Amino acid sequence: MSPPYAADKLIAQARELAAEYRRAMGKPLPGVSTEIAEHDAIRLLSLEPRSEEQGGWDALDPASGERIQIKSRTIFDESKGGERIGQLKVNQEWDAVVLVLMDENYEPYEIYRAHRDDLSEYLDRSSANRAKRGAMSVARFKILGELVWDAVNGRQEETWDNQAD
Repeated sequence: MSPPYAADKLIAQARELAAEYRRAMGKPLPGVSTEIAEHDAIRLLSLEPRSEEQGGWDALDPASGERIQIKSRTIFDESKGGERIGQLKVNQEWDAVVLVLMDENYEPYEIYRAHRDDLSEYLDRSSANRAKRGAMSVARFKILGELVWDAVNGRQEETWDNQAD
């Protein structure tokens, strides 16, 4: 296994390449945001990467024992809205989902966490076909989840719950 500093350096290069590719080609470089987001979530939230033989989740939270799916979304123009996250693996074993929001330079600026029960309840209630397949908007995920990290304040020790009364 390569030393952590080597992975950090490679991720930094991937960020630069992905941002430059989008500026030059007018479209994102496929797959790279997922790899960057997984690296960032594991590093910023002190998660443990899963071993290769385990499926359905990407990391383990050693504090809670939760199996975490990591999703990402790069927001290129905040004024547009309507961004969606990739499909949740609803038929697989996991406990929570972490959504890493990145800017146009593929730098994380917010990370939200939502528990399976909250996500499942929304997906079960929804009449939209997209929701039935495990897809939802970034805005909906933010409503269902909680902010656990941001670029200004870092990790939220007392997690902010936007569903509180």
